[in-house]
Amino acid sequence: MKTAIIFDCEFLCLEGSQRRFWCAAHDPDPVIAEVGAVKLGLEGDFPILGSYKAHVRPIDRFGAQYALDPFFTALTGITEDNIRSEGVLLQDALAGLDRFSDGARFWSWGKDELNMMAISCYVAGIQPSIPAHRFDNAVKLLLAAGMPVEDLAKTPSNKLADYYGVQHPPLQGHDALDDALSVSYTLQHLMKAGNLQPETFDLARIRDQESEFPISPF
Repeated sequence: MKTAIIFDCEFLCLEGSQRRFWCAAHDPDPVIAEVGAVKLGLEGDFPILGSYKAHVRPIDRFGAQYALDPFFTALTGITEDNIRSEGVLLQDALAGLDRFSDGARFWSWGKDELNMMAISCYVAGIQPSIPAHRFDNAVKLLLAAGMPVEDLAKTPSNKLADYYGVQHPPLQGHDALDDALSVSYTLQHLMKAGNLQPETFDLARIRDQESEFPISPF
């Protein structure tokens, strides 16, 4: 079955980091501490075929492990105990994600791959193992399905399924897997309703339509 991988990352922050673009002297580098992914079928009833989740040891540019700020723990639910007992090296998390994908394209709500690959791999001093051309922005899919740009700009991934009134199990916002599930449930709902065609996941097709569906800058 043809599939798409919907993924999400949680990356380090302090309170106010986003407003400061992570540029304050005390801000950590925005390296990832968690990645979650969902394998979504693009045929039949568009089933969810599996999931992947990994806690990642957040390493700074000098090779030391970051301590988690209490704000980050309160936001994501990720604790020092999670990292200590379940955390893996970035390269191992990425290798596991790549195996899980089985070659399918990756989609995130925005461009999470920049934190996961470009920033985290650069800081860790490792070569990115998944090339940029395998990633794309799920915002394009929602634009193609008719979601207004003004609503896109104010709807985070963890609120997307609720925006469409999709019934789903309880999800925790700012949990990488749960946020990926929120996007996946939404895409599944839209495909079942006929508002989103599976062929839209074809990168070339989306590029042809970009002039019709401008991307909201957020």
